[in-house]
Amino acid sequence: MADSHNDRKKIASRLKTAREMVGLSQYQVAKLMGLHRPSISEIEAGRRRVAVDELTKFAEIYSVDIEWLTGTDEDSSQDDQRVRFAARELAKLKSDDLDKVMNLLRVLRPTKGQKP
Repeated sequence: MADSHNDRKKIASRLKTAREMVGLSQYQVAKLMGLHRPSISEIEAGRRRVAVDELTKFAEIYSVDIEWLTGTDEDSSQDDQRVRFAARELAKLKSDDLDKVMNLLRVLRPTKGQKP
């Protein structure tokens, strides 16, 4: 799909970020995609083009929009995607564990009058 070197690099970077955010190895993704692990490495390095059907499968595995992967979604920043990843992971927690995370966030968030 991506023709230019810069497009491949952008997609490669976002694919690697998305994979890391969901906590999968290149090997695990390769198995899910029906590819060999070196293919994932080549894709993430921007040395291999990604077909539209592969982008669709990556987006499905990583639970992200294809538009974000390709960089065509101007309204969705990398931080937005990180928040979405975090929300999905938080949704998997048991209630007690979620309470612990919320308490940690309260500690990390600066209070009024403190510098961030």
